[in-house]
Amino acid sequence: MRRRLLPLPAIVLLACTAGGSTEDPVMAEAHPDGTPNGTALFQMHCTLCHGKDGRLGLSGAKDLTLSVLTRDEVSTVVAGGKGKMVGYRNVLKPGELDAVVDHVMALRSATPSARP
Repeated sequence: MRRRLLPLPAIVLLACTAGGSTEDPVMAEAHPDGTPNGTALFQMHCTLCHGKDGRLGLSGAKDLTLSVLTRDEVSTVVAGGKGKMVGYRNVLKPGELDAVVDHVMALRSATPSARP
């Protein structure tokens, strides 16, 4: 008896779409009003190195809760990259970049105990 297997692209597609509901407002790429969700975008693109709270520091990533960069400087780094970090200028739309920068800036105020 011969079993028929799904082709690899079909398996990958199924794996990528399984459980991919955007009903969770934290994981939705946009808020109900259509503005980009910086938290979700950060979780998708940044947490591998920076961690969910911005403190992970994997592969030389900076602790974002301790950053003293201005908003414009953070925006420049997110868009263009720095060191080992790749830039997201060609990955995210301008409004999405702004939303990620807003989230990064909020990580500082969300962790007041992080400052020495």
